[in-house]
Amino acid sequence: MTAQTRHAVSVPAGGPWESWFPSGHPGLGSLAEHVRSTGTGHWWADDPRAPRAGAVGCAGHVLLGGDPRAVRPEDLAPLARSWFAAPDRFLPLLGAAFDRIVPWERMVWVRDGDGGPTPAPPPGTRIRRLTAADADAVRSLGPDSAWITESWGGPHAMTASGHCHGAFGDGRLLSLACTYFLGSRYEDIAVVTVPEARGRGLARACVHALCADVTARGRTASWTCSRDNHPSRALAAATGFRLVRQYVHYAAGRAATCGTGRSTAP
Repeated sequence: MTAQTRHAVSVPAGGPWESWFPSGHPGLGSLAEHVRSTGTGHWWADDPRAPRAGAVGCAGHVLLGGDPRAVRPEDLAPLARSWFAAPDRFLPLLGAAFDRIVPWERMVWVRDGDGGPTPAPPPGTRIRRLTAADADAVRSLGPDSAWITESWGGPHAMTASGHCHGAFGDGRLLSLACTYFLGSRYEDIAVVTVPEARGRGLARACVHALCADVTARGRTASWTCSRDNHPSRALAAATGFRLVRQYVHYAAGRAATCGTGRSTAP
């Protein structure tokens, strides 16, 4: 496939791309729209002028569409160590392209209504929208939380987007909720909280604040998590989300042909 980066061109609109990656869907369904609207991510095609197969990737997640017969296994080498969501017809291609393919069951939730009463911030904390001036505070969360900024291209871009709320206390940022993939109808959100501040209701307060903004923008919040991530599932249920879909995506290992590919977020 021919790689096209965000520095070269945005994800094409219309034509086969719209049928492969349709707009207006929750969860990873917002990924292509996010890449198109924010410029963060990449797209690939077997032939950019008349594509028969294509891929869109952001923050280590890759969507595949079209005809897998148009793609050679070695063409996927640059996408090693990514998480793939693709129709079943692509599974033989993925199996040939990488040294391992591990299925991972995922869940998509959508928020109903306003999620109930907005909880009061825990004593000694303040919940507010983040700005570009908070980029260093986000970096201070440490490397285990760095993944949450990757869909925006880093802490500065994420905080400058106006699409995240944080909980501040003890002189630092303790928790944040942000739009991870920005779609035309849905905003798929993500949350992190430092270990020592968990169980205090901070994530719940941040989610409520963020979802109020999502609603004000005329969109609906969605939530994606692993089926085995019980804390995430519990937080989704507690903040007004309902389960709408389950699916499987695939963790790819190293390229089966040559090279080690690129690393990706957890």
